[in-house]
Amino acid sequence: MTHSKNTNPNEVLEVGFPASDHARKSNGAHPVPRPVSNAKPAPVGRPSEQKPAKDTRQIGKEKATLVMLVRNSELKDALGSMKQIEDRFNRHYQYPWTFLNDEPFTEEFKSHTTRMASGTTEYGLIPKEQWSMPDWISEDKFQEVISRMSQENVIYGDSRTYRHMCRYNSGFFFRDKLLAKYDWYWRVEPSIGFYCDMTYDPFTFMRENKKRYSFVIALPEYLPTVETLWKTTQEFAKLHPEHIAKDNSLGFIATDPDKGIQETDYNLCHFWSNFEIADLNFWRGEAYQKYFEFLDKKGGFYYERWGDAPVHSVAAALFLPKDQIHFFGDVGYKHVPWGRCPLDDESHDTARCMCPFERKESFDHNQWSCQNGWNKLHGLPENPIYE
Repeated sequence: MTHSKNTNPNEVLEVGFPASDHARKSNGAHPVPRPVSNAKPAPVGRPSEQKPAKDTRQIGKEKATLVMLVRNSELKDALGSMKQIEDRFNRHYQYPWTFLNDEPFTEEFKSHTTRMASGTTEYGLIPKEQWSMPDWISEDKFQEVISRMSQENVIYGDSRTYRHMCRYNSGFFFRDKLLAKYDWYWRVEPSIGFYCDMTYDPFTFMRENKKRYSFVIALPEYLPTVETLWKTTQEFAKLHPEHIAKDNSLGFIATDPDKGIQETDYNLCHFWSNFEIADLNFWRGEAYQKYFEFLDKKGGFYYERWGDAPVHSVAAALFLPKDQIHFFGDVGYKHVPWGRCPLDDESHDTARCMCPFERKESFDHNQWSCQNGWNKLHGLPENPIYE
Protein backbone atom coordinates (compact mmCIF):
# COMPACT_ATOMS: atom_id res chain seq x y z
CA MET A 1 0.00 0.00 0.00
CA THR A 2 1.40 3.31 -0.91
CA HIS A 3 0.96 4.69 2.56
CA SER A 4 4.43 5.01 4.03
CA LYS A 5 5.55 7.88 1.84
CA ASN A 6 7.80 10.10 3.87
CA THR A 7 8.43 13.26 1.96
CA ASN A 8 10.75 16.07 2.93
CA PRO A 9 10.86 15.42 6.66
CA ASN A 10 9.71 18.96 7.42
CA GLU A 11 7.15 19.09 4.61
CA VAL A 12 5.73 16.98 2.69
CA LEU A 13 4.18 11.22 -4.74
CA GLU A 14 -2.87 -8.86 -24.85
CA VAL A 15 -3.70 -7.06 -27.31
CA GLY A 16 -3.47 -10.21 -29.48
CA PHE A 17 -4.56 -9.51 -32.99
CA PRO A 18 -5.24 -12.73 -34.89
CA ALA A 19 -2.48 -13.67 -37.22
CA SER A 20 -3.36 -12.20 -40.62
CA ASP A 21 -3.80 -15.51 -42.37
CA HIS A 22 -4.41 -14.53 -45.96
CA ALA A 23 -7.06 -16.66 -47.50
CA ARG A 24 -6.01 -18.77 -50.39
CA LYS A 25 -7.43 -17.76 -53.73
CA SER A 26 -9.35 -20.09 -55.96
CA ASN A 27 -8.51 -19.50 -59.62
CA GLY A 28 -7.11 -16.14 -58.48
CA ALA A 29 -10.61 -14.83 -57.78
CA HIS A 30 -12.40 -16.02 -54.62
CA PRO A 31 -11.04 -16.99 -51.21
CA VAL A 32 -11.42 -20.61 -50.19
CA PRO A 33 -13.11 -20.88 -46.75
CA ARG A 34 -10.83 -22.22 -44.00
CA PRO A 35 -12.00 -24.91 -41.62
CA VAL A 36 -13.56 -23.46 -38.44
CA SER A 37 -11.33 -24.03 -35.41
CA ASN A 38 -11.95 -23.57 -31.69
CA ALA A 39 -8.27 -22.92 -31.11
CA LYS A 40 -7.40 -19.38 -30.06
CA PRO A 41 -5.23 -17.74 -32.72
CA ALA A 42 -1.70 -16.91 -31.67
CA PRO A 43 -0.84 -13.25 -31.11
CA VAL A 44 1.10 -11.55 -33.86
CA GLY A 45 4.73 -12.58 -33.90
CA ARG A 46 4.36 -15.24 -31.22
CA PRO A 47 4.87 -18.94 -32.04
CA SER A 48 1.64 -20.89 -31.86
CA GLU A 49 3.19 -23.95 -30.20
CA GLN A 50 1.99 -24.50 -26.65
CA LYS A 51 4.56 -23.92 -23.94
CA PRO A 52 4.78 -26.06 -20.83
CA ALA A 53 3.00 -24.82 -17.71
CA LYS A 54 4.99 -22.37 -15.59
CA ASP A 55 7.15 -24.09 -12.99
CA THR A 56 6.72 -22.08 -9.79
CA ARG A 57 8.78 -24.34 -7.54
CA GLN A 58 11.03 -22.34 -5.24
CA ILE A 59 14.72 -22.28 -6.15
CA GLY A 60 15.98 -20.17 -3.25
CA LYS A 61 16.94 -22.12 -0.15
CA GLU A 62 15.44 -19.97 2.61
CA LYS A 63 12.06 -19.97 4.32
CA ALA A 64 11.28 -16.55 2.91
CA THR A 65 8.63 -14.57 1.08
CA LEU A 66 8.14 -11.23 -0.63
CA VAL A 67 5.36 -9.34 1.15
CA MET A 68 3.13 -6.60 -0.21
CA LEU A 69 0.42 -4.73 1.67
CA VAL A 70 -1.71 -3.44 -1.18
CA ARG A 71 -5.20 -2.42 -2.32
CA ASN A 72 -7.02 -3.82 -5.35
CA SER A 73 -6.98 -0.32 -6.83
CA GLU A 74 -3.17 -0.36 -6.76
CA LEU A 75 -2.88 -3.30 -9.16
CA LYS A 76 -0.97 -1.42 -11.85
CA ASP A 77 1.55 -0.05 -9.37
CA ALA A 78 1.87 -3.46 -7.71
CA LEU A 79 2.65 -5.11 -11.06
CA GLY A 80 5.26 -2.46 -11.81
CA SER A 81 7.06 -3.19 -8.55
CA MET A 82 6.76 -6.94 -9.02
CA LYS A 83 8.21 -6.82 -12.53
CA GLN A 84 11.29 -4.97 -11.33
CA ILE A 85 11.89 -7.30 -8.39
CA GLU A 86 11.27 -10.36 -10.58
CA ASP A 87 13.53 -9.15 -13.42
CA ARG A 88 16.32 -7.98 -11.14
CA PHE A 89 16.21 -10.81 -8.60
CA ASN A 90 13.38 -13.23 -8.04
CA ARG A 91 13.15 -15.00 -11.42
CA HIS A 92 16.42 -16.71 -10.43
CA TYR A 93 15.09 -17.81 -7.02
CA GLN A 94 11.30 -17.99 -7.37
CA TYR A 95 10.51 -17.05 -3.80
CA PRO A 96 6.75 -16.87 -3.12
CA TRP A 97 4.77 -13.66 -2.90
CA THR A 98 2.34 -12.92 -0.07
CA PHE A 99 -0.26 -10.18 -0.60
CA LEU A 100 -2.19 -8.65 2.28
CA ASN A 101 -5.27 -6.42 2.13
CA ASP A 102 -7.96 -5.20 4.52
CA GLU A 103 -10.53 -6.06 1.80
CA PRO A 104 -10.84 -9.32 -0.19
CA PHE A 105 -8.64 -9.40 -3.27
CA THR A 106 -10.44 -9.42 -6.60
CA GLU A 107 -10.00 -12.24 -9.08
CA GLU A 108 -8.49 -9.69 -11.45
CA PHE A 109 -5.83 -8.78 -8.90
CA LYS A 110 -5.04 -12.42 -8.19
CA SER A 111 -4.88 -13.34 -11.88
CA HIS A 112 -2.51 -10.56 -12.90
CA THR A 113 -0.16 -10.84 -9.91
CA THR A 114 -0.01 -14.63 -10.21
CA ARG A 115 0.92 -14.22 -13.87
CA MET A 116 3.69 -11.75 -12.97
CA ALA A 117 5.19 -13.85 -10.17
CA SER A 118 7.83 -16.47 -10.92
CA GLY A 119 6.95 -18.32 -7.72
CA THR A 120 3.70 -19.09 -5.98
CA THR A 121 1.28 -16.45 -4.68
CA GLU A 122 -0.96 -16.27 -1.62
CA TYR A 123 -3.57 -13.69 -0.66
CA GLY A 124 -4.49 -12.79 2.90
CA LEU A 125 -7.40 -10.83 4.35
CA ILE A 126 -6.45 -8.74 7.37
CA PRO A 127 -8.73 -9.37 10.40
CA LYS A 128 -10.89 -6.34 11.18
CA GLU A 129 -9.58 -6.09 14.74
CA GLN A 130 -6.08 -5.55 13.33
CA TRP A 131 -7.29 -2.80 11.00
CA SER A 132 -9.39 -0.66 13.33
CA MET A 133 -9.02 1.46 16.44
CA PRO A 134 -8.76 -0.59 19.64
CA ASP A 135 -11.49 -0.04 22.24
CA TRP A 136 -9.22 1.93 24.58
CA ILE A 137 -8.93 4.78 22.07
CA SER A 138 -11.35 7.67 22.62
CA GLU A 139 -13.13 8.66 19.42
CA ASP A 140 -13.69 12.18 20.74
CA LYS A 141 -10.01 12.67 21.54
CA PHE A 142 -9.07 11.18 18.17
CA GLN A 143 -11.34 13.65 16.38
CA GLU A 144 -9.69 16.53 18.22
CA VAL A 145 -6.27 15.25 17.17
CA ILE A 146 -7.07 14.88 13.48
CA SER A 147 -8.75 18.27 13.42
CA ARG A 148 -5.65 19.94 14.87
CA MET A 149 -3.24 18.02 12.62
CA SER A 150 -5.34 18.87 9.58
CA GLN A 151 -5.12 22.58 10.43
CA GLU A 152 -1.35 22.22 10.90
CA ASN A 153 -1.00 20.40 7.55
CA VAL A 154 0.64 17.35 9.12
CA ILE A 155 1.06 14.76 6.39
CA TYR A 156 -1.63 12.06 6.79
CA GLY A 157 -2.48 13.83 10.05
CA ASP A 158 -6.21 13.60 9.40
CA SER A 159 -6.18 10.03 8.08
CA ARG A 160 -7.72 7.21 10.09
CA THR A 161 -6.75 4.61 7.45
CA TYR A 162 -3.11 5.65 7.48
CA ARG A 163 -3.02 5.11 11.22
CA HIS A 164 -4.58 1.66 10.80
CA MET A 165 -1.81 0.84 8.33
CA CYS A 166 0.97 2.09 10.62
CA ARG A 167 -0.37 0.15 13.58
CA TYR A 168 -0.83 -2.98 11.44
CA ASN A 169 2.71 -2.84 10.06
CA SER A 170 4.05 -2.18 13.54
CA GLY A 171 2.31 -4.98 15.38
CA PHE A 172 0.43 -7.45 13.24
CA PHE A 173 1.68 -8.24 9.73
CA PHE A 174 4.23 -10.76 11.00
CA ARG A 175 1.45 -12.62 12.86
CA ASP A 176 -0.53 -13.36 9.71
CA LYS A 177 -1.17 -17.07 9.30
CA LEU A 178 0.22 -16.96 5.74
CA LEU A 179 3.60 -15.86 7.13
CA ALA A 180 3.76 -18.45 9.89
CA LYS A 181 5.82 -20.83 7.73
CA TYR A 182 8.51 -18.24 6.96
CA ASP A 183 11.54 -16.92 8.81
CA TRP A 184 12.35 -14.05 6.45
CA TYR A 185 10.47 -11.43 4.48
CA TRP A 186 11.22 -8.73 1.93
CA ARG A 187 8.76 -5.88 2.10
CA VAL A 188 7.82 -4.54 -1.34
CA GLU A 189 5.59 -1.53 -1.87
CA PRO A 190 3.54 -0.67 -4.95
CA SER A 191 5.14 1.89 -7.27
CA ILE A 192 8.79 1.55 -6.30
CA GLY A 193 11.93 1.73 -8.41
CA PHE A 194 14.49 -1.09 -8.16
CA TYR A 195 17.50 -0.28 -10.30
CA CYS A 196 20.23 -2.93 -9.87
CA ASP A 197 20.46 -6.69 -10.23
CA MET A 198 20.49 -8.54 -6.94
CA THR A 199 23.18 -11.04 -7.90
CA TYR A 200 22.97 -13.10 -4.69
CA ASP A 201 20.26 -14.29 -2.31
CA PRO A 202 19.82 -11.56 0.33
CA PHE A 203 17.94 -13.93 2.64
CA THR A 204 20.88 -16.33 2.65
CA PHE A 205 23.24 -13.40 3.11
CA MET A 206 21.29 -12.22 6.13
CA ARG A 207 21.18 -15.66 7.72
CA GLU A 208 24.82 -16.55 7.11
CA ASN A 209 26.04 -13.19 8.38
CA LYS A 210 23.75 -13.16 11.43
CA LYS A 211 21.87 -10.07 10.26
CA ARG A 212 18.29 -9.58 11.38
CA TYR A 213 17.20 -6.23 9.92
CA SER A 214 18.22 -4.23 6.86
CA PHE A 215 17.56 -0.92 5.13
CA VAL A 216 18.55 1.17 2.10
CA ILE A 217 17.46 4.71 3.06
CA ALA A 218 17.48 6.49 6.41
CA LEU A 219 16.00 9.92 7.15
CA PRO A 220 14.38 11.95 9.96
CA GLU A 221 10.73 11.56 10.90
CA TYR A 222 8.36 14.51 11.03
CA LEU A 223 8.36 15.61 14.69
CA PRO A 224 4.62 16.35 15.15
CA THR A 225 3.85 12.69 14.35
CA VAL A 226 6.06 11.21 17.10
CA GLU A 227 6.14 13.80 19.85
CA THR A 228 5.96 11.29 22.72
CA LEU A 229 7.36 8.16 21.04
CA TRP A 230 10.79 8.58 22.59
CA LYS A 231 9.43 9.38 26.05
CA THR A 232 7.32 6.23 25.83
CA THR A 233 10.37 4.24 24.70
CA GLN A 234 12.34 5.56 27.66
CA GLU A 235 9.58 4.35 30.00
CA PHE A 236 9.73 0.90 28.39
CA ALA A 237 13.53 0.76 28.60
CA LYS A 238 13.38 1.62 32.29
CA LEU A 239 10.85 -1.14 32.93
CA HIS A 240 12.66 -3.71 30.74
CA PRO A 241 16.41 -3.05 30.72
CA GLU A 242 16.94 -6.74 29.99
CA HIS A 243 15.79 -6.16 26.42
CA ILE A 244 18.32 -3.44 25.58
CA ALA A 245 21.23 -4.89 23.59
CA LYS A 246 24.66 -4.11 24.99
CA ASP A 247 26.25 -3.03 21.72
CA ASN A 248 23.16 -1.35 20.30
CA SER A 249 22.65 1.46 17.78
CA LEU A 250 21.65 4.20 20.20
CA GLY A 251 24.32 6.32 18.52
CA PHE A 252 22.24 6.32 15.34
CA ILE A 253 18.95 7.49 16.87
CA ALA A 254 20.03 9.69 19.81
CA THR A 255 21.13 13.32 20.01
CA ASP A 256 23.61 12.56 22.81
CA PRO A 257 24.10 8.79 23.03
CA ASP A 258 26.96 9.00 25.51
CA LYS A 259 24.46 10.05 28.18
CA GLY A 260 22.45 6.86 27.80
CA ILE A 261 18.84 6.22 26.85
CA GLN A 262 17.25 8.04 29.75
CA GLU A 263 19.24 11.27 29.36
CA THR A 264 19.22 11.77 25.63
CA ASP A 265 16.61 12.86 23.09
CA TYR A 266 15.53 11.19 19.86
CA ASN A 267 17.17 12.73 16.77
CA LEU A 268 14.22 11.48 14.64
CA CYS A 269 16.42 9.33 12.38
CA HIS A 270 14.83 6.11 11.22
CA PHE A 271 15.19 3.39 8.60
CA TRP A 272 12.68 3.91 5.79
CA SER A 273 10.57 0.80 6.24
CA ASN A 274 9.00 0.69 2.76
CA PHE A 275 12.10 -1.41 2.02
CA GLU A 276 12.87 -4.06 4.62
CA ILE A 277 14.52 -7.45 4.41
CA ALA A 278 14.35 -8.83 7.91
CA ASP A 279 13.97 -11.74 10.30
CA LEU A 280 10.31 -12.33 11.13
CA ASN A 281 11.36 -13.93 14.37
CA PHE A 282 12.74 -10.63 15.61
CA TRP A 283 9.24 -9.12 15.51
CA ARG A 284 7.81 -12.32 17.00
CA GLY A 285 10.28 -12.23 19.89
CA GLU A 286 9.52 -11.24 23.47
CA ALA A 287 11.31 -7.87 23.39
CA TYR A 288 9.47 -6.51 20.38
CA GLN A 289 6.11 -8.03 21.35
CA LYS A 290 6.25 -6.36 24.75
CA TYR A 291 7.41 -3.10 23.20
CA PHE A 292 4.56 -2.98 20.68
CA GLU A 293 1.96 -3.80 23.33
CA PHE A 294 3.37 -1.04 25.54
CA LEU A 295 3.21 1.48 22.70
CA ASP A 296 -0.25 0.36 21.64
CA LYS A 297 -1.73 0.90 25.10
CA LYS A 298 -0.31 4.43 25.17
CA GLY A 299 -2.45 5.26 22.14
CA GLY A 300 0.18 7.09 20.11
CA PHE A 301 -0.73 5.37 16.87
CA TYR A 302 -3.98 7.38 16.95
CA TYR A 303 -3.44 10.29 19.34
CA GLU A 304 -0.28 11.19 17.44
CA ARG A 305 0.57 9.41 14.19
CA TRP A 306 3.34 6.99 15.07
CA GLY A 307 4.63 5.39 11.88
CA ASP A 308 5.85 1.83 11.58
CA ALA A 309 9.18 3.16 10.28
CA PRO A 310 10.25 4.93 13.50
CA VAL A 311 8.73 2.15 15.63
CA HIS A 312 10.64 -0.56 13.75
CA SER A 313 13.78 1.56 13.72
CA VAL A 314 13.86 2.41 17.42
CA ALA A 315 13.20 -1.24 18.27
CA ALA A 316 15.91 -2.56 15.95
CA ALA A 317 18.36 0.09 17.16
CA LEU A 318 17.83 -0.74 20.84
CA PHE A 319 17.03 -4.47 20.92
CA LEU A 320 19.61 -5.68 18.38
CA PRO A 321 23.40 -5.47 18.49
CA LYS A 322 24.46 -2.94 15.87
CA ASP A 323 26.25 -5.56 13.76
CA GLN A 324 22.90 -7.36 13.23
CA ILE A 325 21.52 -4.44 11.20
CA HIS A 326 22.66 -4.29 7.58
CA PHE A 327 22.78 -1.44 5.09
CA PHE A 328 22.31 -2.73 1.51
CA GLY A 329 24.61 -0.20 -0.15
CA ASP A 330 24.54 -2.13 -3.44
CA VAL A 331 20.79 -1.60 -3.92
CA GLY A 332 19.39 1.07 -6.22
CA TYR A 333 15.92 2.00 -5.00
CA LYS A 334 13.23 4.64 -5.06
CA HIS A 335 10.04 5.26 -3.17
CA VAL A 336 8.57 8.66 -3.90
CA PRO A 337 9.99 11.16 -3.29
CA TRP A 338 13.44 9.80 -2.43
CA GLY A 339 15.77 7.48 -4.34
CA ARG A 340 19.31 6.22 -3.97
CA CYS A 341 21.89 4.66 -6.26
CA PRO A 342 24.96 2.68 -5.22
CA LEU A 343 27.89 5.04 -4.77
CA ASP A 344 30.58 2.49 -5.68
CA ASP A 345 31.71 1.51 -9.19
CA GLU A 346 31.70 -2.22 -8.46
CA SER A 347 27.92 -2.33 -7.98
CA HIS A 348 27.41 -0.60 -11.31
CA ASP A 349 29.88 -2.93 -13.02
CA THR A 350 28.49 -6.20 -11.65
CA ALA A 351 24.79 -5.45 -11.05
CA ARG A 352 23.90 -3.51 -14.21
CA CYS A 353 22.60 -0.57 -12.21
CA MET A 354 20.55 1.85 -14.24
CA CYS A 355 19.37 4.61 -11.93
CA PRO A 356 17.27 7.39 -13.51
CA PHE A 357 19.35 10.05 -11.80
CA GLU A 358 23.02 10.89 -11.31
CA ARG A 359 24.90 9.25 -8.47
CA LYS A 360 25.49 12.63 -6.88
CA GLU A 361 21.68 12.97 -6.70
CA SER A 362 21.40 9.83 -4.57
CA PHE A 363 19.63 10.48 -1.29
CA ASP A 364 22.80 9.38 0.51
CA HIS A 365 24.18 12.81 -0.46
CA ASN A 366 21.07 14.73 0.61
CA GLN A 367 21.08 17.05 3.60
CA TRP A 368 18.08 15.16 5.01
CA SER A 369 19.78 11.78 4.89
CA CYS A 370 20.72 10.09 8.16
CA GLN A 371 23.21 7.87 6.36
CA ASN A 372 26.25 9.68 7.71
CA GLY A 373 25.05 9.02 11.25
CA TRP A 374 25.02 5.33 10.41
CA ASN A 375 28.44 5.57 8.77
CA LYS A 376 29.87 7.30 11.83
CA LEU A 377 28.48 4.67 14.17
CA HIS A 378 30.30 2.00 12.15
CA GLY A 379 33.53 3.90 11.60
CA LEU A 380 32.87 4.43 7.88
CA PRO A 381 33.71 7.52 5.81
CA GLU A 382 31.07 10.20 5.55
CA ASN A 383 29.32 10.81 2.24
CA PRO A 384 29.67 14.34 0.86
CA ILE A 385 26.49 16.40 1.00
CA TYR A 386 25.44 18.12 -2.23
CA GLU A 387 23.00 21.00 -2.44
